[in-house]
Amino acid sequence: MPADAATATPAPPVFHPPTHREIRTILGGLMLGMFLAALDQTIVATSIRTIGDDLHGLSLQAWVTTAYLLTATISTPLYGKLSDIYGRKPFYLLAIALFVTGSLLSGTAGSMYELALFRGLQGLGAGGLMALAITILGDLVAPRERARYQGYFLAVFGTSSVLGPVIGGFFAGADEILGITGWRWVFLVNVPIGILAFVVIQRVLHLPPLRRVEHRIDWPGALALVMALVPLLIVAEQGREWGWSSGRSVAAYATGAVGLLLFWLAERRAEQDAILPLYLFRNRTFGVGAAANVVIGLGMFGGLATLPLYLQIVRGQTPTEAGLTLIPFTVGIMSGSVIAGQTTARTGRYKVFPVIGTMLMVVGALLFSRLAVETPFWQIFASSVVFGLGLGLTMQPLVLAVQNAVAIRDMGVATSSSLFFRQMGGTLGTAVFLSILFSTVGGNIRDAFARLLPTPDLQAALTDRAVLADPANAAVAEAIRGGGSLPSLDDSSFIGALDPRLAQPFLEGFAQSVDLVLLIAACIMVVGVVLTILLPELPLRTVSGIEGRLAEGADADAPPAADPAVETPRTAGGPVTAIGGVTATVADADAARREAAAAPGPPADLPDR
Repeated sequence: MPADAATATPAPPVFHPPTHREIRTILGGLMLGMFLAALDQTIVATSIRTIGDDLHGLSLQAWVTTAYLLTATISTPLYGKLSDIYGRKPFYLLAIALFVTGSLLSGTAGSMYELALFRGLQGLGAGGLMALAITILGDLVAPRERARYQGYFLAVFGTSSVLGPVIGGFFAGADEILGITGWRWVFLVNVPIGILAFVVIQRVLHLPPLRRVEHRIDWPGALALVMALVPLLIVAEQGREWGWSSGRSVAAYATGAVGLLLFWLAERRAEQDAILPLYLFRNRTFGVGAAANVVIGLGMFGGLATLPLYLQIVRGQTPTEAGLTLIPFTVGIMSGSVIAGQTTARTGRYKVFPVIGTMLMVVGALLFSRLAVETPFWQIFASSVVFGLGLGLTMQPLVLAVQNAVAIRDMGVATSSSLFFRQMGGTLGTAVFLSILFSTVGGNIRDAFARLLPTPDLQAALTDRAVLADPANAAVAEAIRGGGSLPSLDDSSFIGALDPRLAQPFLEGFAQSVDLVLLIAACIMVVGVVLTILLPELPLRTVSGIEGRLAEGADADAPPAADPAVETPRTAGGPVTAIGGVTATVADADAARREAAAAPGPPADLPDR
C-alpha cells in the first residue's frame, strides 16, 4: 500500500444495499419475530374460555387481553425512538427475549392474575417485534425496492390471522400434549420459534456502525404517555361491562385527558428528543398518514372483530372452522400486498394503491353488511377477498409513504408511530363496535320474535311437548309467553342447544346487529378514502436508511472549510461491512447526501416539505 494512501483520510463508509438473496435470509429472522406477535393477537382469543375455566377465573379473562394490549401499545413508540438513537438490532433482540420470557411464564401460570402479569411482559416484547422488523427493512433497502419486500410481512400478518384461531382451538381442545395441559401450548409454542428467531437475527443481521446521535431520553414524555393510554385502553376494554357513563369510566376519561395534555406539553418541551416529535405532524404526509392509520384501524380491526362472532354464533361454526372460513381474507391480503409491492418497485408510484384499497374496503364492508342467517358461503368468501385485497393494497404503501417522507434519522419513530396509530384505532374500533353490537342485539332479537311469533313454525315449537321437555327450550318459550326474560347473551352457547325454530330469532337478531356494525365500518372507511386522496405522493428515495445515515455522518465529519479547488477523492470500492455474512462495498455517497438533505426534519435543521 502506498504511503500516501495509508495516511490519507479514509473515505466515509457508505452502505451498499444487500442482494435479494441476502435480504431474504435476514427477512427469515425478522418474519419469525413478526409472526410471533401477529399470531399471539388471535391464538389466545379462541382459547381464553378454556384457560379461564381451568384457572378458575373466567370473569378475569378481559384483563389477560388488556394487560397485553396495554404494554404492547405503549412500548411501540418507545422502541422506535430508542432504536433511532442506540440502533435497531439490540432492541429487536431485546423484544424477542422479552416476548419469549413472557410466553414461557404464561405457559406456567397458576392463576389468571399471574397470567395477566406475564401477558403484560409478553406485550413489552410484542411492541417492538412488528415496528422494528419494518424499520430494519427500511434500513437495508431503499423505498422503491422496499415495497416488494414489505409484502412478505403482510403475508405473515394475514397467515397468522387465519392460523391463530385454528391453532388456538386445537390446543384448547386437547387435554394434554406431551404431558402438559393443552391450552398451555398456546404460549409455549412461542418459545422454540422465538429462540430460532433470536439465533437467526444474531447471526445474519450485521449493520454497519453509525454515528451516535446524542439525545436525552424523554422520560417525562414516556410517563405521560403511560398516564394517558393506560386508563383510555382500560376503559376501551372494560367500558361495556362498566357502563360507558359509569363513575369508573368517567374517571378513566378524565385521567386519560390529563395524561394527553401532559404528554403534549412534555413532547413540546423535548422537541427533537421527544418520543413522538411534534414537528413530524407538520409534515403533511406523516399527519395525513397518522389520521388514515387511525381510520383504517377503526374500520379493519373494529369491523372484522364481529365477523368471527357471526360465523360462530349465527352459522354455528367452531373457532377452528371460523378461522378456516376466513382463508379467502388472507388470500386477498397477500394478493393485494404483492400487487402493490411489485408495481411500486417497477414504477415508483404508490399513492394509487391506498386510494383503491380503501375503496375496496368500503365495498367489502358493504357486502358484509348484507349478511343474513342463510347467506351462501361463496358470498362470504367473495366479500372476504374484496376486503382483504383492499387491506393488502392499503397497509404497505401507507407505511412506505411515511418512511419515505420523514428524515432518515426519524424513520424508526415514524414507522412505530404509524403502527401505534393503527393499533389505537383498532382498539377504539373494537370497543365501540362490540358495544354497538351488544347494545342493539337484544332489541333486534325481540323484534325478530315479534315478527316470527305468528308464523306456523314458531307456534308449533311453542306447543311441541318434546321441544318443551328440554329446559333450555322451556326457558325461552316461557320468556316468549311473557313469563320471564330471555337468557343472558353474555354466554351465547345456549343458542346452539335450542330447537332451530326457537333459535331462529336469536340468529336473525345477531345477524342484523353484525350488519349494522359493518355498515358503520363502511361509513368510517369512506373517511379513509378521503384521507388517502389527500396523501401527498413524493418521489421515492433511491437510498436505504443506512446509506442516508452514513451520508449524514460523513457530512458531519467533513472539514468545515474545504478548498473548493481540491476535489474530494471518491472511493469506488472497498469493504465496508458484512450483511448476512457477505461483504458490502462503498457506493456513490452523493446520492445519499442529496436524499438525506431533501428529507424533512426538525425545524432547527431542515424545512418541512
